[in-house]
Amino acid sequence: MTDLRWQMLALFVLLTAALYFLAPVLTPFAVAAMFAYLFDPLANRLERLKLSRAAAVSIVFLALTLLVLLILLLLIPYLSRQVAAFINHLPQWIGWVQTVALPWLSARFDLNLEMPDVQQLTAALQEHWKEAGGVAATVVAQISKSGFALLSWITRLVVVPVAFFYLLRDWPLMVKQIHDLLPRSVEPTVSRLAREADETLSAFVRGQLSVMIALGAIYAIGLWAVGIDVGPLIGLIAGLISFVPYLGSIIGILMGVIAALVQYGDWLHVVLVAIVFVTGQLLEGYVLVPRMVGEKIGLHPLAVIFAVLAGGELFGFLGVLLALPFTSVLIVVLRYAYARYRASELYHTEASALNPYAEPAPQIIMPEPVATADAKEAAAPPKPPLGEA
Repeated sequence: MTDLRWQMLALFVLLTAALYFLAPVLTPFAVAAMFAYLFDPLANRLERLKLSRAAAVSIVFLALTLLVLLILLLLIPYLSRQVAAFINHLPQWIGWVQTVALPWLSARFDLNLEMPDVQQLTAALQEHWKEAGGVAATVVAQISKSGFALLSWITRLVVVPVAFFYLLRDWPLMVKQIHDLLPRSVEPTVSRLAREADETLSAFVRGQLSVMIALGAIYAIGLWAVGIDVGPLIGLIAGLISFVPYLGSIIGILMGVIAALVQYGDWLHVVLVAIVFVTGQLLEGYVLVPRMVGEKIGLHPLAVIFAVLAGGELFGFLGVLLALPFTSVLIVVLRYAYARYRASELYHTEASALNPYAEPAPQIIMPEPVATADAKEAAAPPKPPLGEA
């Protein structure tokens, strides 16, 4: 058993070192594996329709390719215009905060609030945004100076879809092979923990990602219907950061209220913005989360934030990609260790058994009950009947 533990420790050290030194090479494969994990259930559903695995994976791959092309052709130019409009409106927002919001707060709550000087930051954002095409051309020129760097960049870009296709096609086979490689002594425990980790990870990644996209669409369409110029961009931002409870709605409603006041200057549009986000919160709590996440226990938002930051600090972009899978496995292992501890003798052993110098627990001696007259009469031997004495 001791040799096995040392072997497991050595294997863990080797894997960690490989991740650290081969992070740039492993990154495209990690991205492909993430997409394969996300879309494996869809391929499984197509297989249930009497399709082969190769045909199901081909359909998923073609559908995703068309979706990516559609996003590149339609969504990215629209978002680019939204970001440009947002930066153009930013000076008006800052001016409204300086001239209206801060004086009102100071007068109402007797606060001495000062707005930091962000005019230079706004001007810099506008200047760099106008020069975005030049910046992109400069970056491409710098990359193209080194033929090896350009070739490496193109290779990694091409590796992602190719590796995604093959990983998605062979995903069930790889899972079976990993299962067969497990030592038979730990196979039942490891398989159960792997299923729990998959449920935990899928509850967050698949479920929460679906909720984020749905909320972003609801907020974007709602603010667009209200008439906010940069409403779709605000809605998408609020939806993408909604994995932290209430953070997306709070930031979204603050940005939406400021945009409504600056653009219209009335309370009607403020109320409409609030209605959009309240509706989104109600749909999230009563429709989206029950249907897309269900009763599964996902990852805590603080655990997600810490895992992503720690993974990026240790392994760069590869660490960000592996943060959620590693955290889900770690949480399941900690739950298993906690359950084993609660069932162990260490948890149930009395203090006197662990510490021979511990004082024994005092024995409580209950006093004898006081016999009443009725009790004495009941306890006395029965008297013989008359005539038998």
